[in-house]
Amino acid sequence: MTESHATARYVRTSAQKAKLVLDQIRGRDVNQALAVLRFGRKSVARDIEKVLRSAIANAQHRDGFGGDVERLYVSACFANQGPSMKRIRPAPMGRAFRVVKRTAHLTVAVAERPLEITTVGEKAARKKPAAMAAVAEPTRESRKRSAKAEAAGRATKTAAPKKKRRAKRAKSR
Repeated sequence: MTESHATARYVRTSAQKAKLVLDQIRGRDVNQALAVLRFGRKSVARDIEKVLRSAIANAQHRDGFGGDVERLYVSACFANQGPSMKRIRPAPMGRAFRVVKRTAHLTVAVAERPLEITTVGEKAARKKPAAMAAVAEPTRESRKRSAKAEAAGRATKTAAPKKKRRAKRAKSR
């Protein structure tokens, strides 16, 4: 299982804006991530797409790569803040406003999903969803207990504010 990454430094966007797009592709297959970036409406998606393509190319040239790009997925992606450029903008009455032009360092890492080697026994175990559903299904007694606890919680929550209101009214009289 190989892992490779690519980094684009000093990209002219804020790290906060880049993180919005990176959150959408984290954990996805590379083809699906490329589609999300291609049709995304944020302009930083084009820069992230370049970095992702570079990471895929790095993975292909790495020793130990299986040769199947379909098995690659985005294992990690993040945006760190780069240096900010400070500029001055003229303001009324001889003043000046500071304009901060932010930059970001974008990093995308891709990894290869392991091959699934299953035995006959594992396949049979996967075909028993009814047994798993029975365990997850709450019993009648547990539902009754949770309903009683919920009703008791509601009773104490509603009684406390009434006492406070009564005490306030008594003080104001």
